[in-house]
Amino acid sequence: QVQLVESGGGLVQPGGSLRLSCAASGKFLSINTMGWYRQAPGKGRELVATDTKDASTNYADSVKGRFTFSRDGAKNTVYLQMNSLKPEDTAVYYCNANARFSTGLNIWDRDYWGQGTQVTVSS
Repeated sequence: QVQLVESGGGLVQPGGSLRLSCAASGKFLSINTMGWYRQAPGKGRELVATDTKDASTNYADSVKGRFTFSRDGAKNTVYLQMNSLKPEDTAVYYCNANARFSTGLNIWDRDYWGQGTQVTVSS
């Protein structure tokens, strides 16, 4: 099992900034990838930013140049620095982690999700 604890959401005016954090803990062999997704009211969940197995980062086109994803591998913690926020960034932001488990000869990966943190951009 993996527990993901998110923090940093809130209410901010357009043009403002917020920083989200997500820490993964539990009994796993390793964390493969971590990332952020968001879901606005009436819409599906969409990718915001994730790292990849080759250590690069994928960003949604809508956040490129405004959001910065970072990861502290030693702490299994990821951050999302969100600048120049817009009303359309309003959503519940979810942390995702893909974890690897091993028991003897068996190895498997599994996805986990945080509980979500609300980000509201409004004047």
